[in-house]
Amino acid sequence: MTSGKVLPAGTTPETSHRFDDLVDAFSRLRDPATVAAFLRDLCTLTELDAMGQRLQVARLVDGGVPYQEISRRTGASTATVTRVAQWLHHGEGGYRAVLKAGRR
Repeated sequence: MTSGKVLPAGTTPETSHRFDDLVDAFSRLRDPATVAAFLRDLCTLTELDAMGQRLQVARLVDGGVPYQEISRRTGASTATVTRVAQWLHHGEGGYRAVLKAGRR
């Protein structure tokens, strides 16, 4: 992190600016339908599916489901399950915040 901000890996000034713009865009959206419309305009179906799969994996990891079972249930590779688990437990806290918000 730099100056309290979460930055993407391999950050260049342009990448950092684009990331900030994206974070700002999402932070201004309040209505789930508007968030859905923005995501659909922004991402391919493959990208949306991959992100949704990672969130599903994070929920299962958080629930203590074994990695092989998570892979079987979600279709994610064990490498993806391991990577998501790493970010869930040692990342910036984004997965944890979303999972906590979902339990309210």
